[in-house]
Amino acid sequence: MRMQPRQQLLEIWRATARLCYRDGTWVWGGRDGSNSISDAEQLLCLMLPATTDPRFVLERPDATSDDALRALADLGDSIGVPRLLVRVLSEYLQRYTDLDGTPVFSGAGYFHVDGSDKVSAEQAGMDIVDSYTMSVRLSLAAIGFARVFRTVVTRAQLRAEIDELEEQASRRLTAAMVGLLRSFAVYAFEADSPAGRTLIRTVNQTGLPDRMVVESLWQGLADVRAALRGVRIAAPDVNDTLDHPGRLFECGWSWGVIRDAPMVDVGEEIGVQRPGVAEAAPYLYFSLAALNGIEELFSERTRILGLLTEEQERLARALQLRWDITQRYWSTVASFGTARWPLEDIPWRTTDNQESDYFSLLVTAMTVQDLIQQRSPDTELGRVARVLDELAGRARIVRRPFERDPAVALHSPGVLISLVGSEEAGPGRLLWPCTDFSPLLLKRMLGLAGLMRDPGLRGELLRQADEVWDHLSRRRISDGPARNLWDQAVNVYPFVDDRHDLPSWRYTERVVECLVAAARLTGGPPLRSERLVAYGEDLLLEAEHLFSQELLNGADTAGPAMRQHLQAVQAGLERARRIIDTRPGTAAALATRVLQELDQLAAARQDVE
Repeated sequence: MRMQPRQQLLEIWRATARLCYRDGTWVWGGRDGSNSISDAEQLLCLMLPATTDPRFVLERPDATSDDALRALADLGDSIGVPRLLVRVLSEYLQRYTDLDGTPVFSGAGYFHVDGSDKVSAEQAGMDIVDSYTMSVRLSLAAIGFARVFRTVVTRAQLRAEIDELEEQASRRLTAAMVGLLRSFAVYAFEADSPAGRTLIRTVNQTGLPDRMVVESLWQGLADVRAALRGVRIAAPDVNDTLDHPGRLFECGWSWGVIRDAPMVDVGEEIGVQRPGVAEAAPYLYFSLAALNGIEELFSERTRILGLLTEEQERLARALQLRWDITQRYWSTVASFGTARWPLEDIPWRTTDNQESDYFSLLVTAMTVQDLIQQRSPDTELGRVARVLDELAGRARIVRRPFERDPAVALHSPGVLISLVGSEEAGPGRLLWPCTDFSPLLLKRMLGLAGLMRDPGLRGELLRQADEVWDHLSRRRISDGPARNLWDQAVNVYPFVDDRHDLPSWRYTERVVECLVAAARLTGGPPLRSERLVAYGEDLLLEAEHLFSQELLNGADTAGPAMRQHLQAVQAGLERARRIIDTRPGTAAALATRVLQELDQLAAARQDVE
């Protein structure tokens, strides 16, 4: 890959430290102002690499790399950086906690109003799923950071600050998990309703009669319906409607706590559980955001460090059940049938009859993980890769845009999602802008490449990912205090009027996610090619045989120089034999070099004879 994730992440750290820490004060906010989501994204630009990749560790001063310290020089030295992060994380948690101790999960600053420029105070304070998911990720990062940093701290005052940070982060984490549980929705509808006809039209790629499509889809979702009956905590009351053969349904996360969502009995103090107003129907964007956040709850780091309390473990199991159900549902719908998948019929059409390439990308993201759990072959993963490649072209990421190109709207102003139910608290219905098409596409490409077992398919997908990264690189802010952060869409799309001096922390954080994924992919072992293994084995067998012949001919008794040479040859053979299964290309190269040296010995003997 051409991305060079380490260098790019360090450059983002340098730019973030330069912009956000001035005169001993942390400066909150960016292009969208300061709110619970944007400020969490701002912190995650630093915390995400530091808590997911040991090469960027900050909480262990003796293990922090020199280039990381140089990038964060504006924040302090190896001790000063983690101390400052403890203080800034604590400040974030205090900023977004009410006086009564209730965590705040509002999206003010990101909200827009349909048909009006003004968002009411009540609307601005509405909790939203995006804030829940960001809080899950940031809280887990903060708790893990505090746990490790405490082990190297001796000052009592600093240890007390770290303990207070962990307590506050744990409280916010529990509240965010409760919010996610209360935002899960199941939307059931008749097959002959507008939503039912739209879903049937989406999945019916072969022109079958509607009755046959409904029956097949009903059978294909039987395990999902059975799993939904096992949902107990904050369970939506839909079991009776799901058993009706003529009913279809969708499941996932709404934009916030759904109307009439029951309270969750929690054994920890998290403040007030506010009543919900959101439509009891899943949204693709918020469903994917919830899946990404919940995945952190059962990650390897979370398990090893024991970041969850006993009560949080209980809530995490309930969320994991919803995680499995949602992934399986959308994967079944997206890959329904035996011919062309509905996912391949771009753009994706939602049941409220909205169409967008962005929706296709969201469904792709929810489909891939379930395909892996089912151990789907690379041929099926390759079909998803082709969808991603087509989306890159349609979105004018790897193709040249033209004037008044409708595809440019995917990037600026982005896809606007209507938040049904929010209109009851203000002058109009809230809109949620989604402008992260390009980084989301790159993340999906990198994630899919890491799952592929075929070197050819993986290499082709990584070449496509490089093209998307080239596009993202050109969208950096090139001057001013926010240089080297994102996003300046006008650099790529000259027909866009907006030019910004402040960074979009949402967009920058999405790019950081891509770079972390690229670093993880690069740091993993190379793919094992069976053809290359067989080739390397053949080379090794010949080399070992010729080496034995040299020993038989008495080459090891010819003198000290010859014995030393043969020992080096033998070491190369042993090294090649040890790594043949994991690095067959390297083993073949070593065997080739040994064969060349043995041939030189044979040629020299012939000359002497």
